[in-house]
Amino acid sequence: MRITKYTHACVRLEREGRVLVVDPGVWSEPAALTGADAVLVTHEHADHIDVLRLAGLGVPVYAPADAHIPGLEFNGVRADGELTVAGFRVRPVGGRHAVVHGGLPDCANLGYIVDGTVYHPGDSLHVPDQPVDTLLVPAQGSWMKTAEAIDFVRAIGPRRTFPIHDAQINSRGLDSVNGWLTETTAHGYRCLSPGESL
Repeated sequence: MRITKYTHACVRLEREGRVLVVDPGVWSEPAALTGADAVLVTHEHADHIDVLRLAGLGVPVYAPADAHIPGLEFNGVRADGELTVAGFRVRPVGGRHAVVHGGLPDCANLGYIVDGTVYHPGDSLHVPDQPVDTLLVPAQGSWMKTAEAIDFVRAIGPRRTFPIHDAQINSRGLDSVNGWLTETTAHGYRCLSPGESL
């Protein structure tokens, strides 16, 4: 599977001519959606979903069944099994967005394990009950601190780890977060720049 990181939390997955895009938010590049067969959305916040862009795309969009996304028709999913989306096996996990302060924001958030190997948690640090090979770890958010990201990687123990959710950090802050995750986790950590694939 080819993985291409786009700005912030957007990731494009390609396999055998099929394209699945996760969390194309308002900060991600439109090119992430070129040729997309389907889109997964972890939750309703604009940094993870660009409603106008998706409404005009004409491909199936999958999001938590309890998400509030006015102006967009989507297939509601729950964390209760596995589904096939554009030829990829997808297991939704978790259920709620991480708390920032005082219980807010509280919205539905599903992480997605794709083909049993790649895990995109959205705005959550939910540890699934199955091993994953590739973890897309949130690097920064108003709802987390670096120590939590490190503990999340250690709890999952993936073979390799790449940061997402990083568009709110300047280069100095990103260097610091990447340094900590590289030094403190033994899980193939590597930062991908927007547009970079592996």
